[in-house]
Amino acid sequence: MAAPVTDAGEFGNWLNERLDSLEVDREVYGVYILGVLQEEESDEEKEDALQGILSAFLDEDNVEDVCKQIIKQWTDWCNRSAAKRDADDVEVQAIASMIEKQAQIVVKQKKVSEESKKRKEALLAQYGNVTDNEDEAEEEEAPSGNNLPANDKSLFRNTNVEEVLNRQKQKRDQAREDSHKKKEMDKMQREKDKLAKQDRKEKEKKRTQKGERKR
Repeated sequence: MAAPVTDAGEFGNWLNERLDSLEVDREVYGVYILGVLQEEESDEEKEDALQGILSAFLDEDNVEDVCKQIIKQWTDWCNRSAAKRDADDVEVQAIASMIEKQAQIVVKQKKVSEESKKRKEALLAQYGNVTDNEDEAEEEEAPSGNNLPANDKSLFRNTNVEEVLNRQKQKRDQAREDSHKKKEMDKMQREKDKLAKQDRKEKEKKRTQKGERKR
């Protein structure tokens, strides 16, 4: 069995099954149909292009209905996918916002701790009671050592969120670029199919005329 169209998830699976039922080669024409749906903007443009592909296999009474069915399935799938992407983006933004707030809290705590340490040092210096033991105690009490790893961890998380967003953007850009490259191939194949269909009609016409002359 030919490999299925995998670029469009559930729609790709549905399209493969529909092409099988029409006895159309899914491996070849599934890619062309998917390219048309991704590239053409209006439903009318999509339908015209799809008819150019499928008219070589379907009669005029059926090709329009099949094209409309494909476009409807594609539109429904796109709407579901967009809703899911929006939900994912909201979740990522919520995580990023939470991490940013945590980082701000850490920075604020560090600032307060440094100010508190300076006040202690000033007070001890005023009374001349600064000793080596007290210096060591201050270093143990100062929370800066604990705060720095937390701050570093927050910055690391922020970097991870940016990487996730960048990867999602790169994936969408790559999909658009791949689809654009297929467009010319789709047009060439549609023209080839039209010529093949026209050639079959001419041959059938000649055979009919030849039969009539014999009679």
